[in-house]
Amino acid sequence: MEQVLIVKLGALGDVIIAMPHIKQIMEYYSKAKEVWLLTAPEFASLFTEFPYLKIQSFPRRGLKSLAAPIQWIRSQSFQILFDLQGSDRSKTMVALSGANERYGLGSGFPYTHCPPNRGIVAGEVHSFSRLNRLLEAADLPIAPTSPYLGAGGAQYWVVRDWLAQKKLLGRDMILIHAGSSARWESKRWIEAHFITLATILEQQGLAVIWIGGAEDSSLNQKLAQVIGIDASEAFSLLELAALARQARFAITTDSAPMHIIAAAGTPVYALFGPTDWQRSHAVGQKERVLTHSVSCSPCYLPQCPTERAHQCLVALSPEKVLACIRNDGLL
Repeated sequence: MEQVLIVKLGALGDVIIAMPHIKQIMEYYSKAKEVWLLTAPEFASLFTEFPYLKIQSFPRRGLKSLAAPIQWIRSQSFQILFDLQGSDRSKTMVALSGANERYGLGSGFPYTHCPPNRGIVAGEVHSFSRLNRLLEAADLPIAPTSPYLGAGGAQYWVVRDWLAQKKLLGRDMILIHAGSSARWESKRWIEAHFITLATILEQQGLAVIWIGGAEDSSLNQKLAQVIGIDASEAFSLLELAALARQARFAITTDSAPMHIIAAAGTPVYALFGPTDWQRSHAVGQKERVLTHSVSCSPCYLPQCPTERAHQCLVALSPEKVLACIRNDGLL
């Protein structure tokens, strides 16, 4: 049986954006070919609901992050390869893969097929749209503009038990991801704004849950001392999706939880400042992006220079966020 390889190594938000495209490739080829996904170990669990997809994972960093996957790829004799990553590392894998058909968003070597203008059409630079142009270049059906992230019964019961423990069963609740990676502190809204917003939401009868991982823990503990419940490191990726399905809406920074919650089908109000929302907003949530226009945004600086006073997010008021939520009829 011929084999197809999809390469999508990370990061988490990018993997979630690409999941509908991976599903399309899997469904198109699975009847006649064996379809594999090469990804990082920490993302393999996201694909448990993809029944016809075989998973191979290697670490994204370190000395073995290139040599070992290349050796594995060559040993499998793939005929068709889709590079949904587009990094220097993945291009090297493609170049040495031995595959006859090699699809990617770059032009020329190592790809045999690519969409015009690297998939950018009518100024649409979001990766979801560009990956659809890549599917078109392969004569495949494009992915629907709706997120896809499966979560089964096991995740539902974990979440239900946690909610019962916190006396939240039957409560209307909202999720807030206030943090960011340690490298990207410039993505964070100021704590006073989060507290103001959470206080108003609780006054409306909503339970506020602060979500995140290890890097968010200290911030969430600090916020929860004032209001809300700290759920740092309480859930796996799929459990967070299961939790999101029970929330009325969520408020996040530009972060991986933004994409997870959107993929669960829950409304997400996303706060953008130093990064370009047009490139990385959650799929299906474009109208819920919140920004404050300043000349230096997007700057892509992990730390805001002192003289700029973080105005892209400081001047984005809680009142503006609340007005957007009310306009959607969710308050």
